[in-house]
Amino acid sequence: MTRIHMSRADVTEVEERLVLEALRSGWVAPLGPMVDRFEHEVAERVGVHSAVALSSGTAALHLALLHHGAGPGKVVVVPSMTFAATANAVLYTGADPVFVDSQHSDANLDVDLTLEAVDDLISEGRDIACVLSVDLFGRAVDYARLEPELAARGVQLVEDAAEALGALHQGRPAGSIGSVAALSFNGNKIMTTSGGGMLLSDDTDLIERARYLSTQARQPAPWYEHTEMGFNYRMSNVLAAIGVGQLSRLDQMISRRRAHRQLYVDQLGNRPGIRFLGRDHDGDDAADNCWLTCMVLDPTVHTARAADLIESLAADGIEARRLWKPMHLQPLYAKSVMYGGSVSERLFEEGVTLPSGSELTAPQIERVIASVIAALELAPNAA
Repeated sequence: MTRIHMSRADVTEVEERLVLEALRSGWVAPLGPMVDRFEHEVAERVGVHSAVALSSGTAALHLALLHHGAGPGKVVVVPSMTFAATANAVLYTGADPVFVDSQHSDANLDVDLTLEAVDDLISEGRDIACVLSVDLFGRAVDYARLEPELAARGVQLVEDAAEALGALHQGRPAGSIGSVAALSFNGNKIMTTSGGGMLLSDDTDLIERARYLSTQARQPAPWYEHTEMGFNYRMSNVLAAIGVGQLSRLDQMISRRRAHRQLYVDQLGNRPGIRFLGRDHDGDDAADNCWLTCMVLDPTVHTARAADLIESLAADGIEARRLWKPMHLQPLYAKSVMYGGSVSERLFEEGVTLPSGSELTAPQIERVIASVIAALELAPNAA
């Protein structure tokens, strides 16, 4: 039986043709015309003035934090429920992360707790480099509430939109919010360049500074002249060609992931003890990119836990995973300041990320649904 993956790269002859074009052009090393084209087209899609294509989303976050002065003696407020790269980028700079809990409905950061953390840090005289938000699983944070409150406090906002390209918040594209935003094109993302990322902003000086730092901070001299530390963070021309092809198909890939989510919601969402992030209490996910569909089990209804369901699906040749393990539960960050924590902890214990890739077919999603139903019905109901 063919294994069903959670979110595999969806590559077609469109990308193959563009990669061949890049190879034949002779631009096979970092930079080149495909990089220029990719930067322009992503910036245009997101609706920002400038972009710089990089080797990873982590590199983009690192450069964004450096721009805002993150370093020793500074703090960055970060959601605890996120992939480690978000928090690790803070450590790269020498700043201290301060973590905040999630909200129950969609696992995105709790705006009230975030503002509480910011107010406390200000009252303590701490130097806040920025708040680093994360648009989880393809759904944007509640920026209509967060952004003006941070602006009123004079605190900068950096958007980690690594999971959310193609999503919207009140009509604003993910990747266009805050002073600067980071995207990821890792292999399992909504679109991929195999590995890669991008930094986006309306601040041209910010992007040009990032471009300079990402090319080893090389000075404009007829030899290799360096006056400050730089980084080897640029994207290759060949990988950018994949990105150009993927971007041309982005809406189609989002549509397929949305159709998969709807199948899950239609067939599982009305069953006792099951809810879907972003669709809780008839929530509206029309603006999400539906990168990953996350199901949460109520432990008062199901004796089977997330770990049990994942094991059962694996036995059926289906890949599923837990939600991100909160950073405050990671040994690396055990001593970091945390606001709240119980919500993200419960989501980690009770949440399952289901196969969501755009390359999957409706019969494969039906197979996942049947396996979920079988696994949960085999487990006795909680008393």
